[in-house]
Amino acid sequence: MNKRLLLIILSAFLFSSPLVAQNSYRKGFIKDSMDNYINEALTKWQIPGAAVCIVKDGKVVLMKGYGVKELGKPDKVDENTLFMIGSNTKAMTAVALAMLQEDKKLSLDDQVTNYLPEFKLNNKLAGEQATIRDLLSHRLGFGTFQGDFTYWTSNVSRQEVIQKMSLIKALYPFRTTWGYNNAAFLTAGQIIPKVTGQPWEVFVQERLFKPLGMTRTLALSQELPAATNKAAAHTISEGKLIKIPYCVIDNLSPAGSVSSSVNDMSKWVLALLNKGKVGEQEVIPYRAIATTIQPQSIVGNAYHPTSSNYELYGLGWFLQDYLGKRMFMHTGGVNGFVTSVTAVPGENLGIIVLTNTDQNNFYDALKWEIVDAYLKQPYRGYSDMAYASTIKSEATAQAKDKIIRDSVALNLPSPLPLKAYTGTFTNELYGKATISPGKKNELRMHFEHHPNLIATLKPIAGNRFYVKFSDPTFGQSAVFPFLVQDGQVKGVRVKVADFVEYTPYVFTKVP
Repeated sequence: MNKRLLLIILSAFLFSSPLVAQNSYRKGFIKDSMDNYINEALTKWQIPGAAVCIVKDGKVVLMKGYGVKELGKPDKVDENTLFMIGSNTKAMTAVALAMLQEDKKLSLDDQVTNYLPEFKLNNKLAGEQATIRDLLSHRLGFGTFQGDFTYWTSNVSRQEVIQKMSLIKALYPFRTTWGYNNAAFLTAGQIIPKVTGQPWEVFVQERLFKPLGMTRTLALSQELPAATNKAAAHTISEGKLIKIPYCVIDNLSPAGSVSSSVNDMSKWVLALLNKGKVGEQEVIPYRAIATTIQPQSIVGNAYHPTSSNYELYGLGWFLQDYLGKRMFMHTGGVNGFVTSVTAVPGENLGIIVLTNTDQNNFYDALKWEIVDAYLKQPYRGYSDMAYASTIKSEATAQAKDKIIRDSVALNLPSPLPLKAYTGTFTNELYGKATISPGKKNELRMHFEHHPNLIATLKPIAGNRFYVKFSDPTFGQSAVFPFLVQDGQVKGVRVKVADFVEYTPYVFTKVP
């Protein structure tokens, strides 16, 4: 379930196999073929609904909803339907801080501790030297998603997120390796009230959304349930598409909590392509936009069949050279949604794709199909390629999972009595977890900062347990090995889905 990574790194899997020969450039793709392309993809990928917008040369070329807002209900998606946009929030946070730099309220090269004295990192010198620019370009040394299990949809406050960053041992030396970090963007957003007196969510509403005419855009995830004309969140669990609750991530809001529509997002993208202007009025200083799309970090190779160039990161934007055209883009994913925003300034082209399931790669495939159409490239069928790759990966994962489930079906006894695995466990970063008896021959694990999350554990072999989470976005199958010494349980290694975090956590048993 490695979907959030695909929202971060350009979809390498999509181009992992050689291109199949396709027809020459489909001249009428945008006008004549795209509707069929999208509708076919919604069925194939099990996507209830999507919204798409293309802007070109300062005008909206296409703005349209497809499918339904919620599985099993008739209400259609339209141009004003709200979707959570996830990490496409980050560019808004970066632009907001760049605007404050233009206002002479701060410098992006100021040290973070100038505004947040409590900010510390495990590497003491790195914590003292880290700048706002470091926060916005993912170069603190953390691995991608490192620490997110502790924060993601948890009851940890914004202030506690910042405090807990000091407990994480970064995987890499400071400023040497790009590693995507949501807590860093939260920290950057928390600087805004220090210099303006306004919380991040108020500032972006007042300085960005209102002046741009983004009248339906919501800054906080907690606002979405009460909103009108909104898409429901969906995922695939055990092969079945299901509706899931909206995730509440306002403790990380500057990193990903915004909800918007393609109508509102078109105004954001049009302004970015028009040097920050709405008509003749400058809403965003052009220098602020230019600052965010200047390269800051090296991500790696750009995986694309016609472009093997490197990929960079600016401030809230991925940067790539494609066929001699500079692009800035980002993807966004939260529980139940994946989205993409792309701009090709040299073509004065912008593309927005919003979908209401987190289990599809169509949102990125469509973006590339549209880019290729405008650059007069051969039609490549990205969605079909991505789907074939996804099905192959899922089949491999299901085969491995079946082997483990077959072990569960044997109802093997655990090496120690089940009671030996129960008790209170702690992890320095996360906090507490408790394991208690469940139904016959199973255990249940509860987590301090995720009060609604339950992990069900069933013995398979040795001191290992097969695990399923009550929230499928945290993992639909996993194995937790218990750490046993001299017949005594000392701890347990917890691994949630890659969608949430790659790094495992070792919880130590409290005597």
